Amino acid sequence: MSPSKAHPVVLGFLGGIASGKTTVARMFADLGARVVSADELGHAVLAQPQIRGRIVARWGKEVLDEGGEVDRKKLGRRVFGDGEELRALEAITHPAILAEMRRQIGAARRAAGVAVVVDAPLLMEADLDSLCDALVFLECPREARLARAVARGWDAAELERRERFQRPLEVKRRRASFILESGASLETTFQQVQELWQRLLGQRRKRRKRRGT
Repeated sequence: MSPSKAHPVVLGFLGGIASGKTTVARMFADLGARVVSADELGHAVLAQPQIRGRIVARWGKEVLDEGGEVDRKKLGRRVFGDGEELRALEAITHPAILAEMRRQIGAARRAAGVAVVVDAPLLMEADLDSLCDALVFLECPREARLARAVARGWDAAELERRERFQRPLEVKRRRASFILESGASLETTFQQVQELWQRLLGQRRKRRKRRGT
């Protein structure tokens, strides 16, 4: 899909679990990008009474926290590693999340700006990559991703279970137009983000020049 000359480019992030997609999205946001985050929308969807009710009906009140809201960690332990349970959760939550993501991407594309960043763990699996003008792969060694996952309270087995339900990294890497190193220091990663941002700015200036604006 080609971006309109007057509107921002839509970038979709690809990478392994804990490769730093949300961190890099914040870096782009600091430079002025609009971020559409599946994680933030997922929180909002889980708080909807009808969604929460369907989740409790299938997995019981054991997946709720003390305040009666869905505890994502508890729910994750129930569904990841079990294809049938994961598909059941996706059937409950994904339609609402994807509909809102598509709405926000469309609205952001029509607005002014340099770039819109789509931060979604299942970008390709949910066919959200078809809404993006370019894909960015975040290169991060497994050791670094595992360390980040452990900091979240996971272990190596949990990381592997979750990644089994995603496209292979080599497939994602081949699809990408840009590759950023996200396993090094934050300063190194931000420098690469700035370089890509300047490249996008240059492309925007060229489009404006061709339009005579």
